[in-house]
Amino acid sequence: MKSVAVFCASSTGRDPIYLKAAREAGTLLAEKNLQVVYGGSKIGLMGAVADGALAAGGKVIGVLPRFMSGREIAHDHLTSLVMVDSMQERKLKMHELSDAVIALPGGFGTFEELFEMLTWGQLGLHKKPIGLLNVNGYYGHLERMLDHMTSEGLLKGSNRDMLLISENLTDLLSQMENYVPPAPAVRMRRDEA
Repeated sequence: MKSVAVFCASSTGRDPIYLKAAREAGTLLAEKNLQVVYGGSKIGLMGAVADGALAAGGKVIGVLPRFMSGREIAHDHLTSLVMVDSMQERKLKMHELSDAVIALPGGFGTFEELFEMLTWGQLGLHKKPIGLLNVNGYYGHLERMLDHMTSEGLLKGSNRDMLLISENLTDLLSQMENYVPPAPAVRMRRDEA
């Protein structure tokens, strides 16, 4: 693992713990010599991750859709800023530039990015570890929902286990280093289609 895509909010949230955790995540990733690939913004948790990594001497690549560049949110001090034409292109580019994915607290965009990466992994399109940094119990309800989906038979246990979760980034990175992806289904049965 040399490069990690980080998905998180472009806002700071109400509790300062989220901003602190985002900055600390960027710092720790840089200290572990892991390049950060993220959404390219200077605001919110996204900006805090980038600032933490840069302050620790890390490499940070931002990927920003052109339509957002006019909103003056692009981070000015990144190692590299890649401009793309769409949100779909942004996800694909972040995927191409990373060996792993970590989601910090966020909203719809973070969920959409996280679940697309999980879906691609489930389909065997990649074998990257995907981690969820559960800052302040933020993702507790999501964990319970995933367990419910599994117990109801709508999510396979092996696919549920693809999402590595921890409240501690060092622990999460250790899980990610030891990740073994599930074997993708060779073909679906008619009743699974």
